[in-house]
Amino acid sequence: MTIDWKKVVISPDTTIREALQVIDKEALRVAVVVLECDKLAGVVTDGDIRRGILSGVELSEPVSVVMNSTPIYALDSLSSAEHQSIMQERKILSLPLVDSSGKLIGLKTLYETLEIEKRENPIFIMAGGFGTRLRPLTDNCPKPMLKVGDKPMLETLIKHFKSFGFYNFYISTHYLSEVITNYFKDGKELGINITYVHEDKPLGTAGALSLLPSDLPKAPLIMINGDILTNVDFSKVLDFHQEHTADATMCVRDYEIKVPFGVIEGEGNLISAIVEKPTYRYFVNAGIYVISNKVVQSLKGKDEYLDMPTLFEQKHQSGQKVLKFPIHEYWLDIGRHDDFKKAQADIYSLGITL
Repeated sequence: MTIDWKKVVISPDTTIREALQVIDKEALRVAVVVLECDKLAGVVTDGDIRRGILSGVELSEPVSVVMNSTPIYALDSLSSAEHQSIMQERKILSLPLVDSSGKLIGLKTLYETLEIEKRENPIFIMAGGFGTRLRPLTDNCPKPMLKVGDKPMLETLIKHFKSFGFYNFYISTHYLSEVITNYFKDGKELGINITYVHEDKPLGTAGALSLLPSDLPKAPLIMINGDILTNVDFSKVLDFHQEHTADATMCVRDYEIKVPFGVIEGEGNLISAIVEKPTYRYFVNAGIYVISNKVVQSLKGKDEYLDMPTLFEQKHQSGQKVLKFPIHEYWLDIGRHDDFKKAQADIYSLGITL
């Protein structure tokens, strides 16, 4: 496969938002930062950007704020086998190539020719909601089975997981459950395993975990709402959870609120400051979670309603390790008619398995 490495070259003044667009569009997971005369200045990956977001960096800031200014690189004069050896030894997927003066003249990429590594981690998809805000579309069809493009959004979500090697699926059903079970059956036509968990009464996102079977794989579980359209790299979410030995990880999105007025700060009648048209940034729940088997087992036998934010708060208060993982990729919660229309327009540009 031939790549045009020049498409991922950016300057230090490029904004983080623009760098993200380059990384996502070219699908090389990296952008190369160069100074004038093409001198290598650094590289930036989506991991660098996620860490920046967590520390409060804004997407409008220059990429130089988050880039790795001491990247691994190699001379172009080395053999292809030597380039490959460097990447395998340092566990990187791409390697900037420079000449003897430090000028960037190429980018070597390590392509995995082996089959995608299978991951036994259970994927738990919540698909039992009523989809009230999407009526009349959901009068005879559960929301996750509404077609975005030419396939139900639930099928697109499952195939996206499968592209990262996941094959053990558990689907929570309630409203019009037979529509889902009749369509997917046991999952064998898609090359996966599907086990259905039926909620006789709505138990909430966390409460449904108590219904999972006793033979559930012990590996950390990924849980997601079935009405989400996204191209998130789920393997990165899982790797983050495991590397940090978390008990529970919540995917979050950066959300801005711009106040169009001057905000008055102070106590009582005293004014301490006037902030003109401020922007407040928050992390909001993206409806994607990684849950350790220990947490799942702690819920067994509890046939009671429990939502995921409450579960995270309970585990935090009990001293367990709960983390947040920022996602910058495309993400859309299809809860309203406007969202559904947007999904129809966006689906073919996401680069996901259809």
